[in-house]
Amino acid sequence: MNARRFRLPDLGEGLTEAEVLRWLVGVGDSVAVDQPVVEVETAKASVEVPSPYAGVVAELHAAEGGTVEVGAPLISIAPAVPVPTAGEGSGNVLVGYGTAQARRRERRARRPAPAAPVNGTASRPLVISPIVRRLARDHHVDLTALTGTAPGGVIARRDVERAIAAAGAPVAAGPSVPAAAGPSVPAAAGAGATAVAGVSATAAAEVSVPAAGGGLPPVGERVSLRGVRRSVADRLTRSRQEIPDATTWVDVDATDLVETRRRTLARDPEHPVGILAFVARFVVAGLARYPDLNSRVDVAAGEIVRFAGVNLGIAAQGERGLVVPVVHDAHRCNVRELHARIARLATDARTGALGVADLTGGTFTLNNYGVFNVDGATPIINHPEAALLGMGRILDRPWVVDGEVVPRKIAQLSLTFDHRVCDGGTAAGFLRFVVDCVEHPAEALALI
Repeated sequence: MNARRFRLPDLGEGLTEAEVLRWLVGVGDSVAVDQPVVEVETAKASVEVPSPYAGVVAELHAAEGGTVEVGAPLISIAPAVPVPTAGEGSGNVLVGYGTAQARRRERRARRPAPAAPVNGTASRPLVISPIVRRLARDHHVDLTALTGTAPGGVIARRDVERAIAAAGAPVAAGPSVPAAAGPSVPAAAGAGATAVAGVSATAAAEVSVPAAGGGLPPVGERVSLRGVRRSVADRLTRSRQEIPDATTWVDVDATDLVETRRRTLARDPEHPVGILAFVARFVVAGLARYPDLNSRVDVAAGEIVRFAGVNLGIAAQGERGLVVPVVHDAHRCNVRELHARIARLATDARTGALGVADLTGGTFTLNNYGVFNVDGATPIINHPEAALLGMGRILDRPWVVDGEVVPRKIAQLSLTFDHRVCDGGTAAGFLRFVVDCVEHPAEALALI
């Protein structure tokens, strides 16, 4: 009988393709409805695709490492005997979602699937992060032989790195720069090339080293620009190409805010609240007063689209690179609720557990680059949003208060905005509102 061809379904907002990370079935394998058949990585997340059909795998239409566009053939499944009855399949389902039976697996808990045979031979290792999988593949580490140390037995990056170290192989950390007076490595006989410290004689023979005084050094490594890294590059490039951005900043006295947080923690130590949650609450209140910054430009329609609510993006550094998980309906949250949701998203970003829904729909971004121990920045707007607020580290600095120089806790807030949606006066008004809230948090929290 003819095999039914399952095409890669719509992956969500702005996603048009996915990379095949790992096939979970092979040609000739039997599959059930909603059984995961392949793991793919998009620019947003790594997810398993469930089969809408039951039957026998007739053909895999893409190789591992290949890219498949939305709507392109993914897998063909021939009906088993007897032929499945009508209604057995769930149709082309969205990646990460299946029928009601599959949806009962709660994604947010990120519980790894129990080990199950793959093609009847090996077990499926408990791995969530594609970075961990790639590291293991590059260093020939058998994931099925490892025991995960992360919660739930998930294999973490540190587990793979320990296995690499135990095998005596160095963990790749990018190309190294040889010291000026480092030891030389003899070139291979007849190679006609000068060896470079840190590069084997064989490898040195394969790259020509330019004569002193000109040219580039030898290529140490080429890294594919794909997945999240490519998505970030495309989005930032598009932002700079399309958005006429401007940045304004203010040094803010956060002394009272730090004290407010301390008192809040003292009253309820079981439910801590971070500084970022307070700032997030002030940002949401500010956007209600300055809606031009909670918008985007629809170039085709010639319109500025203002949103009625705030989906607050929180820039975070995860295993898969820079991501911006979103607190949806942030305008409905108080400070404690914002803290809880930001903390959950930050944890999922570090472990690679963010889903597509967590990474889409943002209307404004908050970036706490103070965690990198820097004071300020001129961040690039997260296209197609209209603005981004950044916060630097909080430091003790001399500050003039009532004519006296006293030590205060000072931070810098910077606002980068799309000059098409507003002028400097609006941007300054929003920034000053947030600054005033930070400097007088008790009064602000009583009013917003």
